[in-house]
Amino acid sequence: MPTKLPERGAGVENVDLSGRTYVVTGSTSGIGRETALALGRMGARVVVHGRDEQKGERVVKEIDGTEGDGVFLRADFSTTEAVRAFADDVRDKIDRLDGLLNNAGGLFSDGRLTDDGVEFTFAVNHLAPFVLTAELLSLLRETGDKDEPARVVTTSSGAHRRGSMDFDALTDVDDYSGFDAYCGSKLANILFTSELARRLKDDDAPVTANCFHPGAVPGTGFPRETPLPFRIAAKAVSALPDAVESLVATTVAEGAETQVYLAVSSDVTEVSGEYFYELRPRVPSEDALDDGDARRLWEVSRELSGVEYGLAPEETESE
Repeated sequence: MPTKLPERGAGVENVDLSGRTYVVTGSTSGIGRETALALGRMGARVVVHGRDEQKGERVVKEIDGTEGDGVFLRADFSTTEAVRAFADDVRDKIDRLDGLLNNAGGLFSDGRLTDDGVEFTFAVNHLAPFVLTAELLSLLRETGDKDEPARVVTTSSGAHRRGSMDFDALTDVDDYSGFDAYCGSKLANILFTSELARRLKDDDAPVTANCFHPGAVPGTGFPRETPLPFRIAAKAVSALPDAVESLVATTVAEGAETQVYLAVSSDVTEVSGEYFYELRPRVPSEDALDDGDARRLWEVSRELSGVEYGLAPEETESE
């Protein structure tokens, strides 16, 4: 039988999150919604994010019907200014942050630049989490402590294995491929996580950073923008009953399990800089282990966004 509740599959359903607060981006649908509801059922306050206010308010209403409570904040993450405005709204609503779940993202078939002049997929899938984490880092640091660090969890994908870091394509859409751009952005999520974790450790900050692959989840809107063979397969699988679908793919609730696990489980309190799949750390691609690319991506992201983290190595490294 498939797992119906992500917190049950993650082995954390008995954890009491009363008094804790989480931000879950991209949580009006898909695995983000399932994660937000799971945190609410465990008693947390959840900041729900998305672009559709009606969907957001429905999720908040569902959370309010559990042990937790929710608040919806609308934002489009395609520009640095919009992400910073969202962070301002978050700080106005909450005074502690136990976990930032960078879950929003997508695959976009049309090549275009944002108003900041950045390739759209890279901007939404990587640069937005980079900026939001920086903007909310002080709140994470104030909330976390040595025994219970605050947590940053970023949704990557197994598709990163088909990606590469083409730094020349970050402000260019010539020869654009939506699927290639997506794979590259998911690789960037892992490189960002490893570099963030290293800098947090060097700075002795009470914050951890991990990322994960949710699995192939045909029940989300993601397959609509994948190549045709993927779309056909996803449509066929999503038409199956849950009990059958879970045998050949990952249901939406199952896709949220590792995200909930990384946000809540005591098993990973001291774990940082890892890439997870199905509740376990995994070895990502060789490109995802390239420390030089991780540092370069960090510096390029700073230049494109104008964001400063204020972590210890910041002043000494400018590759």
